[in-house]
Amino acid sequence: MNLPNRLTLARVLLIPVFVILMLLYEKHPYVNYAAAAVFIGASLTDLFDGKIARKYNLVTNFGKFMDPLADKLLVISALICLLYLRMIPVWAVLVICAREFIISGFRLVAAEQGVVLAASMTAKVKTTFQMIMTVSLILDFPWPFFRVLSMILIIISVILTIVSLVEYLIKNRYVLNGEM
Repeated sequence: MNLPNRLTLARVLLIPVFVILMLLYEKHPYVNYAAAAVFIGASLTDLFDGKIARKYNLVTNFGKFMDPLADKLLVISALICLLYLRMIPVWAVLVICAREFIISGFRLVAAEQGVVLAASMTAKVKTTFQMIMTVSLILDFPWPFFRVLSMILIIISVILTIVSLVEYLIKNRYVLNGEM
């Protein structure tokens, strides 16, 4: 197994560690800093695995499959934990999760037709904002400035989520139409 795939696998293996830390947060108030560190570390593996894979021509089918899946698992796990802790509104989680399921289904349809659909720049920016939003919420600073900042990050993340979904569907509508 090459380095990018190991990084992707590490991201998946960090998810249970992150979830356990988040669930401990209710009884141990400062454990959220450890959870934030694990989340940031896991998020950084996403940055590095792709760069290394492309730079050294280490792109594999495992990586093409697992990398986006690992991203979705990490983000959705974090959102569920934040929802459980009442740190994010339900509507935001629903929009973000719905987009991820729609795009995953869309990619499956494309794959059946032999088409690989790459992530757009908007989707990459969306993911970056979602990760920043998640860290902001995990840190849970009690000051009004950070509460407002977190809400702004939620709104920006949701808007980018919707925009990237619409962009993705319009750009790749030929897949649903069967026009290869």
